[in-house]
Formats: sequence, C-alpha cells, structure tokens
Amino acid sequence: MQKSIFSKYFRICASVIIASILVLCSLFMPFAAQYFTTEKLTMLEKNASIARSVVLSNYQLNTSGNTVTLDSGSIRNGFQMFSDSVDATIFFTDAQGITQLCTETTPCVHTTYQLDAKVLRTFAEQGRFLEMGRLGGIYKDTHYTVGLPVDLENGSRIGYLFISASASDLRNFLVQMLKIFMLSAVVVLLLSFLVTYYATAKMVRPLREMAQAAKKFGQGDFSSRVSVGENEREDEIGQLATAFNNMAQSLSALESMRRSFVANVSHELRTPMTSIAGFVDGILDGTIPREEQSKYLRIVSDEVKRLSRLVRSMLNLSRIEAGELKINSTQFNVVETICQTVFSFEQAIEQKQLDIRGLDTDKVMVEADADLVHQVVYNLTENAVKFVNPGGYLEFSFHVEGGMTYVGIKNSGEGLSKEEIPKVFDRFYKTDRSRGIDKNGVGLGLYIVRSIITLHGGDIIVRSVQGEYTEFVFSVPAVRVKGAALVKGREKEYGRGDGTGDGKH
Repeated sequence: MQKSIFSKYFRICASVIIASILVLCSLFMPFAAQYFTTEKLTMLEKNASIARSVVLSNYQLNTSGNTVTLDSGSIRNGFQMFSDSVDATIFFTDAQGITQLCTETTPCVHTTYQLDAKVLRTFAEQGRFLEMGRLGGIYKDTHYTVGLPVDLENGSRIGYLFISASASDLRNFLVQMLKIFMLSAVVVLLLSFLVTYYATAKMVRPLREMAQAAKKFGQGDFSSRVSVGENEREDEIGQLATAFNNMAQSLSALESMRRSFVANVSHELRTPMTSIAGFVDGILDGTIPREEQSKYLRIVSDEVKRLSRLVRSMLNLSRIEAGELKINSTQFNVVETICQTVFSFEQAIEQKQLDIRGLDTDKVMVEADADLVHQVVYNLTENAVKFVNPGGYLEFSFHVEGGMTYVGIKNSGEGLSKEEIPKVFDRFYKTDRSRGIDKNGVGLGLYIVRSIITLHGGDIIVRSVQGEYTEFVFSVPAVRVKGAALVKGREKEYGRGDGTGDGKH
C-alpha cells in the first residue's frame, strides 16, 4: 500500500491530538479529584464547627466535682439534623477518645469508636483532624473525616467532635467528569480531524500538482503550472510552487529555443547542402556545360566554406554554453587589436572609400582573453564594414569607467529599426536587409559576441538611428595603470539610456 505525504501527515497530526487529549485527561482527573476532596472536607469542617457549638450549648458543669453533664437528647437531635443534611455520621468522644454520642442507627459501642492514639496526637500537633481514609480502621471503606476539639471557655477539653462521610461520591463524581470529558474530547477530535484533513489536503495539493506536472514534463509537455493562492505564497510550499512554476517557464522557453535552434540549424544546413548536391549532380549528369562548371564549382566551394563556418560557430557556442571555454586573461592594448582587424578589411574599406575615425588614441589596456576579444572585434567590424554606406565612416571610441573599458564600434548607414534592435543578438537572426547583402553569414556572429562578453563579466549594447548610424558598445575588464588614456569629453557618454538596447538582443 502506497503511503502518501497526506496520509503520513494526517496520521501524525491525529496521533498528536489524541496523545494531547490523553495527557490532558491524565492531568485533569487528579486535579478534579483533589478539588472535590478539598471542597468536601471544607464543607464537613463547617458543619463540624456548627455541631461543636451544639455540644457546647448543651452541657452543664458541676463545679463541685468539676464534671461535665451533657444533655444527650438535645445533642443527639442536633447531630441527627446535621447528619441528615450532609449525609454524614457525627459522633462525640470524651478526651480519651471513647465515644459518648453518635448518629448511627444502632447503639454506639465504645470499642467500635475507640480512637487510635495517633489520631489524638494529631490534635495535639495540628489542633484539628482532616483525613480521607478509614480513621484508624474504624471504617471498612474510605471516608472523609473532619475532627475538631471541644474545649470549654476555661480551656479544659471535654472531648472531640467528628463528622465522617463516605468517599463513594468521589468515584461517582470522577465517573461523571470522565463522561463529560470524553464527550467533549470526541467532539474536539471530530472537529480537529476535519480541520486537519482539510488543512493537510490543502497543503499537499501543490505537491500533488507538482508530481502530475513533473510527469507531463517527462513527456515533453511544459504547459502545466501549479496554482498558488495569495495566502500561500509566503510559506515554504508556496515558495516551492513558485520556484517550480519558474522552472517550468524556463524549461518551456528552453524547449522552444531548442526547437527553434534545431529548425534554424536544419534550415541553414539544408540550403547549402541542397545547392551543393544540385550543382554536383548537374556537373555529373552533364546538365551544366563544361565551360560553366568552374563557376558552379566556386559556388560549391563557397557553400562548403559556409558550412564550415556554421559548424565552427556551433562548436564555439557549445563550448561556451557548456562552460568548457576557459578565459586566458592577459593584459593587452585593445586599440592595437582593433587596428590589426581594420587592416584585414583594407580592401573592402578602400572599395567603399570609408573614413576611419577614433584610432589615433593612446594605448587602452584591458585584461581579458586576447583571442576571444579579437573574435568580438572582428565580428563587429565585419558587420560594420558590410553594412556601412559607400563613402561613409567607421568610428571607434574608448573610455574607462567603474573598472571596465567600454569599446564602441560605429558605422554610418541605414541603421536598424526599433523592431530589429531587440532581436540582433538572437541565434540565426538576420534582418531583412542583411539577407540581401550578407550571403555567407549564418546569423550566429552577434550571439557569439554577446556570449564571449558575458563570459568576461561585461555587457554589450546596441544603439541605432534609422537612416543615420548603428553602434555596438561592449565592455571588458580594464587595467588600472597610470597614464591609461581616455577619450576626453566622452567618459559619461555611454550609459543605459537614450533608448538603446540592453545587451539582450
């Protein structure tokens, strides 16, 4: 039989409630018995005091012989009245503990009511006698007994007055109290079980929903969510449910990204492979004339190179995302890296007659991986050269702030629309204009750039005014050395305002 959290928690709560009631009962019954006994003895003591006054009001003192003469008839009538009212036995003994008067139906026998010496010592020590017992063996069962000394005004003691009541009513009292307690306990148990059942079911409901949702996750369905009430968000299960929903959202996004990635990769692979297969088949079956084969072989060669770039980019991405690409930080002049990159595009720059700006600055030292930063600069410069307008300009800027060096690469030209800016860093994304200009790109360059910058703890943003310019600004750790150059007047220019992107494009 499967043991659920619900059944375990409910059993624990039920056990605690039952144990608590049992403990309460074990404490309540002795206190109730003690209270009843105290009240009974107090009541008997009050009646004994009144009965003693009856004795004192019905005696005669023989001064010549110093003896006491009792009016037995009057005293017995008074005793009987009190005895009937409190359902108790009253008897009077002389100073030696021998019974003189009693309220029992049979005549009093002195030997029956001969007090034990210990009882008489109690009077000497405490001034009165209180007991729940058998009065030294006089009674066969337990009795409440209260004894008071009877003293004359001159201080002489003429005897002792006792009043005793059976303790059987204590048993009846405790039975009645136990019945009331058990009835109350049953009602409390029922209410507690109902509340516990409801609270437990409500508490484990998110866990059950998580279990069902997890099963669906295993089947590839990430649409399930755990409902969390307003009053449940702050406790541990509410926090777990919220974290679970966030995880489900992330998994759903990752799954959508994976499917999009697979679809994009399939598309990027299928297009050049289809071209390669078509041209090769055309050459083999003679569809393409011999004099044009070189032309199509060059196309095949370009497509193969494109496939190679795609595979290399995907491998780099895999290494970055798997955490296998380690940074080999060194101190180097980023201006020199940019100059070398610009020289590699010299032919394209001359063809478009571009104006190069901002490279006449001093050294700007950074502490980063030189090869990875070179790849970042190369990709951004390649895009800038590719999309700059003929006769336009490329502008490079540098400034240091907060321990980071900010490098800007700006080109004049058509720029990006507001709709395109949030997407430029997505994998396989190409703007509509770039699809006509960039025949060899695979749409991974800017995504790799952002991944490399993030790996360095930096950030990259893009800003663009359509019809004027596009600028990418990335940051890498700076080297704090004396004389490190800043471009004067531009230290605060690059921030997060101005309507620019935020690096997650």
